[in-house]
Amino acid sequence: MDRFHHGDYRRAQVILQRVSFALTPGTPELAEVRYYLAECLFQVADYVQAASEFRKVADEFSTSEYAPLALLRAGDANLRLWRRPELDPTYGETALAIYQELAGRFPESDAAARARLHVRRLENQFAEKTYKNGMFYIRRKAFDSAIIYFKDVIANYPTTDRAPDALLRLVDSYRAIGYKQELQETCEHLRRFYPKALGLDRTCHAPADSSATPSTPSTP
Repeated sequence: MDRFHHGDYRRAQVILQRVSFALTPGTPELAEVRYYLAECLFQVADYVQAASEFRKVADEFSTSEYAPLALLRAGDANLRLWRRPELDPTYGETALAIYQELAGRFPESDAAARARLHVRRLENQFAEKTYKNGMFYIRRKAFDSAIIYFKDVIANYPTTDRAPDALLRLVDSYRAIGYKQELQETCEHLRRFYPKALGLDRTCHAPADSSATPSTPSTP
């Protein structure tokens, strides 16, 4: 541990590996040894192996104090591997799933509190990516495809900054292809849940709403 805290991670890893072989299964110290072995891998940027080892600690020592920390760091390792989110979100999706698992298994832990910050950031990134996919199709007037992506943002990332924007663009798409009832329902949803959305009054203006469903003639 002295080698570890002085940043000599390679040497610490060798010693910890030796100790892990010497300890018998069930030894209380083994969880700590295995956790710091994974941490050594993380610190030398071997994130794939670190993620695997942290995962094992969380599963094999699930009742130890290192289980929630190991889940947090497994998520962190996958997050470090998400270098090109615009091309391949696999590692980012894995990180998000691990953080959510952490929140489910150890909701009161400090590790879960730290993970919530990462979850918020990841959800915003995924929402942004999905929203941009929708905009790609709306610019090409492929409204049916755009609708799929905007609905994805709303369903999976409803608390993100892009959720009201996705609803607004959903209104635009419904208007373009003449889906009047869906347009009205989406505007009602916006007014109820996102009353301060930028551009709401312009996108869901009164004439569009009144045209969404025929008015009932008044009785003379």
